Amino acid sequence: MAKRETAAAPDAAGDDRLIELTRRLAAIAAELGLSEIEVESAGTRLRVQRTVAQTAPALHGMPAPAVASAPPPTVEPAIVADVAAPAALTVEAPMVGTFYRASAPTADPFVREGDVVKEGQILCIIEAMKLMNEIESKAAGRIVKILVENGQPVEYGQPLFLLEPPR
Repeated sequence: MAKRETAAAPDAAGDDRLIELTRRLAAIAAELGLSEIEVESAGTRLRVQRTVAQTAPALHGMPAPAVASAPPPTVEPAIVADVAAPAALTVEAPMVGTFYRASAPTADPFVREGDVVKEGQILCIIEAMKLMNEIESKAAGRIVKILVENGQPVEYGQPLFLLEPPR
């Protein structure tokens, strides 16, 4: 029994250390404006991911939700709802890379706000590891809002466009 008691004590201390490390990583992520931090040490992997709600507090006059108490799926739809009609679909980045609205610096953009698009139509390009990846619309509709500036780095899952489906 003594062996089990001594084995249980390090586990409780280890849990406390993981909790403290999680809090520190969340604070660092918030301080540096990062959306995700992942650490691996001695066979243990810890990943802290947060959703940055930049426009929600100003639009509602409410304080921003706490990182630990609000899971990302409940925060992000609120941001989208503030910018466009509740029926708007979000086109998200399928990869990390650099967002481009056109095929070349002097070319016209693939789409503009207000344009009507078809399913499968090219909306933008994301450059990842020197490869140009065409991002297609998953549904037909009208471009309500372009959420990313040309040449801006994007992260996986970051909203790029708001699309209003046809009525």
